[in-house]
Amino acid sequence: MADLREMDEAELRARVRKLLAEAHPERTDSITFRRKQFEHGLALVHFPEGHGGLGISPKQQLTVLDEIQKHSKVVHHDPPAGTIGIGMGMPTVLTYGSEKQKKYHLPRIFSGEDIWCQMFSEPSAGSDVAGLASRAVSDGDHWVVNGQKVWTSVAHLSSWGMLVVRTNPDVPKHDGLSYFILDMKTPGVTVRPLYQITAEAEFNEVFFDNVRIPHENMLGKEGQGWRVAITTLMNERVAIGSGGAGGGFRRLLDLARRSRRNGRPAIEDSAVRQRLADFYVTSKGLQYTGYRTLSAILRGATPGPEGSIGKAIGAPLGQQMAAFAVELQGASGGLLDRDAVGDDVMWQEMYLASPGIRIAGGTDEVLRNIIAERVLGLPPEIRLDKDKPFRDVPTGK
Repeated sequence: MADLREMDEAELRARVRKLLAEAHPERTDSITFRRKQFEHGLALVHFPEGHGGLGISPKQQLTVLDEIQKHSKVVHHDPPAGTIGIGMGMPTVLTYGSEKQKKYHLPRIFSGEDIWCQMFSEPSAGSDVAGLASRAVSDGDHWVVNGQKVWTSVAHLSSWGMLVVRTNPDVPKHDGLSYFILDMKTPGVTVRPLYQITAEAEFNEVFFDNVRIPHENMLGKEGQGWRVAITTLMNERVAIGSGGAGGGFRRLLDLARRSRRNGRPAIEDSAVRQRLADFYVTSKGLQYTGYRTLSAILRGATPGPEGSIGKAIGAPLGQQMAAFAVELQGASGGLLDRDAVGDDVMWQEMYLASPGIRIAGGTDEVLRNIIAERVLGLPPEIRLDKDKPFRDVPTGK
């Protein structure tokens, strides 16, 4: 695709001021303001006109934010539970959705009216998304779905879900998948929380018992589910890989300055300084590697395998930084108690959650395979199931 155009900065700022005159953040709730922001093409400026954007470079989104902050003490950022829909659902719907689906879903996702979840993983498939067994059978104008998904973030809050199921078991596993948008209120959908070591229940199991999905809710064509899912996964890996290593390092540096080691500020300890230097170098490397992904987005393209590099480095880095922060806290590092630790309890929460982050969006091993095969051009792993119909592949059941 051709590079997205640049808009004159003065013109773009004028558009923002027109938005603020119509709906000011200080006098408007988040959903109403973000709806108007979408209508003015200022939601995701690199999206096409009429779909929340202006068809311009995404780096100009910073100009939109800057102009809002100049005129308002309140900024309606992305809702915390909306990151899956905004970061993964919107690009997928934009790429494969019908015009009707785009017109309905894109503004509701961005505004926060609808929360979305992603339903790919299954108990029997492990990290092999294409090995999923949940089935959809055609029945007139509907598909009837039975099966189970697991590790589904914010499913308990979601209005809609991105669902990949098997529609044809008589072809190789990657070819027999289809991708649906599922109304989570559909009869037969059951969501059960999974409590994590953090004592939160962000993840869920989702069960499907004769769930009927209209054929018009399919994204792409029947059998194209793997291709559509790749669009979702690539955007997910970019989101996880760029998940704030720079900001995390700044907070870790601040903690080192405030912490004590052997009666002195921890920052004065040469071993601490060496660890901080290592984290800083890795964080900066991650940042600049991320620019490669940004260059693809700037061209209006779907993120490619370079997004896997960011996730493969960023997720372990977050875990290592959290572990070091807990170590710097000394005895209080063993407490998951905001009253005792204060805001620094974020490090305990991050440490406990980090193993899950290394699994979400592709395990370390899956990402290394992608990097080896699609970035470095190394021979792919031997696959004995490549040309077999899925029904003939042993599943271990």
